[in-house]
Amino acid sequence: MNYLLLCEKYIYYIRVGEFTNNFGGFAMTTKSISFLMVVAPIIFATAFCLPALAQQSAADGYDALKTEISAQQQCFSQRYAAASEKDKTAILSEAQKYLTNVICDTIFPYWYDTPWSFHGATRVPKQGTVACGYFVTGILTDAGFQIPRVKWAQAASENVIVKIAENIKRFRNRPVAEVIAYVNQNGDGLYIAGLDCHVGYIYKSDTTLRFVHSSYYEPETGVMSQPLEGWNPLNDSKYRVIGKLLGGEMVRNWVTGVRY
Repeated sequence: MNYLLLCEKYIYYIRVGEFTNNFGGFAMTTKSISFLMVVAPIIFATAFCLPALAQQSAADGYDALKTEISAQQQCFSQRYAAASEKDKTAILSEAQKYLTNVICDTIFPYWYDTPWSFHGATRVPKQGTVACGYFVTGILTDAGFQIPRVKWAQAASENVIVKIAENIKRFRNRPVAEVIAYVNQNGDGLYIAGLDCHVGYIYKSDTTLRFVHSSYYEPETGVMSQPLEGWNPLNDSKYRVIGKLLGGEMVRNWVTGVRY
């Protein structure tokens, strides 16, 4: 039974003064009317107000995260500029670990359950919709990379991958098991996957392998983390271009603020 609709009906009849002894299949008494007048606003708040507040809280938290990332980027930049050549290598390694962790463990979860649509370009997690390309470039932008977000989101994914990734490998009409073997061979970290008509990330940590993307297979859910094998565009694609992100040059560009 739709209790929200029932409450709306009760409140309407209460306000207009039209009562029956058996409205909506429930016996109406003075106690039940008084009870509903108290409970109905709580139900409405739970159904409508609290989700809106939760969305706003998530948006505020995401803004704070981006501010924190920007501050960390500035700190790395200052340390790198003042460091010796030997120390610069260590700083870049530290920055790589930071970026991998903040993207995969913090930024991605904010975006989970943001719905997909073909023209979706929201900049706020869980508000509006986001297409696969805008999800990928939005993540990089929010992590502090100076990229042409809109241009790259609308471009063929392979054209973007060759600009930022390392150890690029192409798979034509090959089983997804070969993609898994390639990722395992290249080790832990963040990868980008360009497909027939889709793009997303692959994240490897120890034995964990996940495909993180805004899925047109399940548009209501949109952004999700899935196994590489199974019902998803990565598994089904006939052509795949996979490259590893956050290599030396890419991290150096982040630290020094280089624009792509």
